[in-house]
Amino acid sequence: MKRLLLWIVVLVTFLGAGLGAQESKPDTKDITGTWQGTLAVTRNLRMVIKFAKADGVLKATIYSIDLSGAPIAATSVSQVGTTIRFTAVAIGGSYVGKLSADGNTIAGSYTQGASVQPFELTRATAETAWEIPAVAPPPKLMAADADPSFEVATIKPNNTTADSTQGMYIRGRNFSTAASSVVDLLAFAYGVHARQVSGGPSWLDKDRYDIAGVPDTEGVPSTLQVKMMVRKLLADRFQLKFHYEKSELPAYVLTVGKGGPKLTPTQATSPLPGLGFSPGVGGISLIARNANLGDLSAYLQRIVLDRPVVDHTGVAGRYDFSMTFAPDDSEFGGNPPRPPANGSFSAAGLFEAMQQQLGLRLDPEKTQVDVIVIDKVEKPSEN
Repeated sequence: MKRLLLWIVVLVTFLGAGLGAQESKPDTKDITGTWQGTLAVTRNLRMVIKFAKADGVLKATIYSIDLSGAPIAATSVSQVGTTIRFTAVAIGGSYVGKLSADGNTIAGSYTQGASVQPFELTRATAETAWEIPAVAPPPKLMAADADPSFEVATIKPNNTTADSTQGMYIRGRNFSTAASSVVDLLAFAYGVHARQVSGGPSWLDKDRYDIAGVPDTEGVPSTLQVKMMVRKLLADRFQLKFHYEKSELPAYVLTVGKGGPKLTPTQATSPLPGLGFSPGVGGISLIARNANLGDLSAYLQRIVLDRPVVDHTGVAGRYDFSMTFAPDDSEFGGNPPRPPANGSFSAAGLFEAMQQQLGLRLDPEKTQVDVIVIDKVEKPSEN
């Protein structure tokens, strides 16, 4: 019996020593660290993805190093077994991929709008990691109390008839429009819908112009300062004069849904919001960056909807968000984007998508609004 116990002790000691001598295997499912790959879009773009864990929650930061060294925080990141997913609302992109058995590659696809591209990520080492360029310093902002005008502004008639060419752009210090009418300019500068403009000649919403201008004051202007410059342009070059009246009009009221807003606080440092459309899966995607809900309301009433939008959310702050919906014939001035040839839109409509994806409601309601009544306006003066 003593000999048997001795052999058991020896055996356990031997096995324990053997187990202790074995090297622990790395966790092939741990994806924290740096990954990189090339995304083929209009051109090849090198992407670096850094995965990390904070309080047990998986995070991801994206770098498109051929465009900028600026980090883009992923909105949501998940790992279920070998399936990796992340979404970046700020750029309207999402990724899903499968981790290889050795834990060194993730093969999957990247979706942005209606475009789906194969995208393979490889775990980077100190020797293979691509260099992330330094982030350019943020632009100098215009003084908050500045009252800028356009130093130089060109106004050229645009004789195209396609409403889809209409656009308004703010890029740093540069303001420009494409095929914009005086009503479009009024809608932007004073935050009104076309229905809130009354009187004036018939060409007011028919004649269209391409406009380009830069401010006479140093720094990047805020949205309000850009609007102030457009107001002065309308007064100086179009000889615009008007007064306000109150009127009850059909409108949409923007409120917060039962579950609360589904919005991601922005990391952008620019004073300007960015809102625009791109093709989406089953519809079109509205992508907003650094925007507040007043910006969203103004954009919807100016571009999409057939009546004013009044923001009653009470939600402050600036956010990144995106929403995909199927437009109908009442939207976009009766000229909504069309589905691809031999295809159809399958996404929810605007109102349903707004509630499901953003946690916001748009409800029709008659309400008192300000109406701009035109007293005087002329075709623009020469450049």
